[in-house]
Amino acid sequence: MFLVDSHCHLDGLDYENLHLDVADVADKAKARDVRLMLAVSTTLAGFGKMNTLIGERDDILFSCGVHPLNLDEPYDFATLRDLASAPRVVALGETGLDYYYQQDNKAEQQESFRQHIRIGRELNKPVIVHTRAAREDTLALLQQEQARECSGVLHCFTEDINTAKVLLEMGFYISFSGILTFRNAEALRDAARYVPLDRLLVETDSPYLAPVPYRGKENQPAYVRDVAEYMAVLKGVSIEELARLTSENFGRLFHVDVKTRMAAADAQG
Repeated sequence: MFLVDSHCHLDGLDYENLHLDVADVADKAKARDVRLMLAVSTTLAGFGKMNTLIGERDDILFSCGVHPLNLDEPYDFATLRDLASAPRVVALGETGLDYYYQQDNKAEQQESFRQHIRIGRELNKPVIVHTRAAREDTLALLQQEQARECSGVLHCFTEDINTAKVLLEMGFYISFSGILTFRNAEALRDAARYVPLDRLLVETDSPYLAPVPYRGKENQPAYVRDVAEYMAVLKGVSIEELARLTSENFGRLFHVDVKTRMAAADAQG
């Protein structure tokens, strides 16, 4: 079986107490059939540090971007473009809008979001979108900037079915995290049931949002297996089928030859 953690922050894991290094994290993930991870940056300085931390690995891909809550230090859009143009970078982000924690810089958040989309369109790389308390502006900017041309994913989806419908109409994918397993998340489970299997992704958002039964502990890529198992039950398919479909969706969105990787994994047993 071949699972993909479509969104994790490997630079945020506890390497002092829980993991020896990135290789240790990857080994734990592989033991649970998680064979590919997308390491997502939230600042440009952090992107460089993340590259150094991870090094050259076939089982980890990169996304480059600036999170909407990390705009206190201005960054240069040209630098973002240069970093994002690297072959090992498969996406822009995470980017987006967060009005829950910050409302005094909405214009700055919106401009950063626009620039990520524009660079994504220029480089033909999808955008990874974060949104919180900003649904209307997020959807409006995606439409205004013609984000359907580069496509993308709303990661760690916590919105409603109507939001999912608009995103799907734009050709976007929708990714679900461990929140799906939380007791009070029935509305989110309804949204997961609504999203078609060919547009689903699963993620951990490590080190945050560990799924049941690990809730309250540090999350890690290995736990995407738990998200996938829960999703498989919701969708009425086997875990093997859910793993195959979400992995293929990942490959299609991020222009990655996942099928060859899956075949190699099958050959290894």
